[in-house]
Amino acid sequence: MAVAAAISTTDGQHYNGKITRFVLLSSIVAATGGLIFGYDSGVTGGVISMEPFLRKFFPGVYRRMKEDVEISNYCKFDSQLLTFFTSSLYIAGLIASFFASSVTTVLGRRASILIGGAVFLTGAALGGAARDVYMLISGRILLGIGVGFTNQSVPLYLSEMAPPKYRGAFNIDFQFCIGGGVLSAYLIIYGTEKMGDGGRGWRISLAMAALPASI
Repeated sequence: MAVAAAISTTDGQHYNGKITRFVLLSSIVAATGGLIFGYDSGVTGGVISMEPFLRKFFPGVYRRMKEDVEISNYCKFDSQLLTFFTSSLYIAGLIASFFASSVTTVLGRRASILIGGAVFLTGAALGGAARDVYMLISGRILLGIGVGFTNQSVPLYLSEMAPPKYRGAFNIDFQFCIGGGVLSAYLIIYGTEKMGDGGRGWRISLAMAALPASI
């Protein structure tokens, strides 16, 4: 009877939290963690289509683009090193997410978000300043670690900050920011690809990932 009464009392209680200015601002800033994943997902495809980028880091792919005009794009981009560049973010993110759960439990959700943002910021700096393919991939791996931390901790943080009946609305902000990040990346690529063969276009595109990471 006592157990039944306790369960009944617990079921009848509700969290009476409200949407305060602090809750709203904290959740908006946390949701921008989706920007870094969205931006990097969108910018990669644009950057690897830039001739100055391919000429510097993947000359074999660049030569096939220029010399073998009759083969398909699939064959032109058939490069294990290029494939590793694009996939290294997701591999690093997958591995980092396992460690991120422990960090989030021990240090808290906000600390995990900050770690992810800081690591992603470092990766963006390396990518924008890359001198060789090893530096480029190292930056890409750091980007993946940052994504692994934020994708694990941000939805959890938003769920715990939000009043129950608004939880879905708060969490959709994270998805919205992912889409916003992809759109921002496409718009930036559209502008930077017109900068000519000096190499500034791809550097600006990769370095701009530091902006959402800073937020």
